Amino acid sequence: MFASYLIGLREGLEAALVVSVLVALLVKSDRRDRLPLVWAGVGAALVLSIAFGALLTFTVAHLEYRQQELFEAVTSLLATVFVTWMIFWMRGAARTISGDLRAKLSEALEVGAIAVVVMAFLAVAREGLETALLFFASVQGATTTAVPLIGISLGLITAVLLGWAIYRSAMRINLTKFFTWTGLLLILVAAGIFKYGVHDLQEAAVLPGLSSYAFDISGVLPADSWYGALLAGMFNITPQPSVLETVAWAAYAVPTLILFLRPWRSRPTPSPATPSTDPQPAG
Repeated sequence: MFASYLIGLREGLEAALVVSVLVALLVKSDRRDRLPLVWAGVGAALVLSIAFGALLTFTVAHLEYRQQELFEAVTSLLATVFVTWMIFWMRGAARTISGDLRAKLSEALEVGAIAVVVMAFLAVAREGLETALLFFASVQGATTTAVPLIGISLGLITAVLLGWAIYRSAMRINLTKFFTWTGLLLILVAAGIFKYGVHDLQEAAVLPGLSSYAFDISGVLPADSWYGALLAGMFNITPQPSVLETVAWAAYAVPTLILFLRPWRSRPTPSPATPSTDPQPAG
């Protein structure tokens, strides 16, 4: 549930921030007549995201075993790529998202009504499609989808409430710190999704070594225990992984964490040019 909650919170807050900034800019600029256009774009994006999630579920339910494993492997690997890009993009964009949106909205208002709808649609659709893909990939190892579904729903509800509170200026959060901490947790979640994708490729006989185990800690981490299920659900930590799964997890998690935790270097602001004090040659 926690991994699903984190996905819903992180992706939902990004969309909620975008919507709250768009609404606030329209209200402050006395363009309330354009608000229905924003909500129309948001509604269309939500419908598309739900349809995409339903399509993934329908597709995997009508495949043979090997095809199902290959499909789940591909979606897991795609989800890993998307979540990695999203983590690093939001770390840099958190400080400038408001200014960027203000400029884009001004351009959209000049173009016309359709541009406002398209802008709101694209902003929310990107997060919605990523959420559907990440959720689908993260629950592949779960015995039931009920608990992850509750988790992602709670995450989205929390994100909406935070977005509303930010819009109403009832609370202020440090977005840079928020996306840093959730980014760290999501890197571990993504490492587990990547590990599961490799496991699916082994199940489909694309990669070897399914029965070559790296270690066996089932004695201290029983798969049927509450804490074993918790770690498996959050980060796909299993008591008996294969060697290739373990290598894949470490190969993704270690360099990604190092790059993410590396201090960001801001570009130095050039100092204004000072007049030269050197003597000028006589004309």
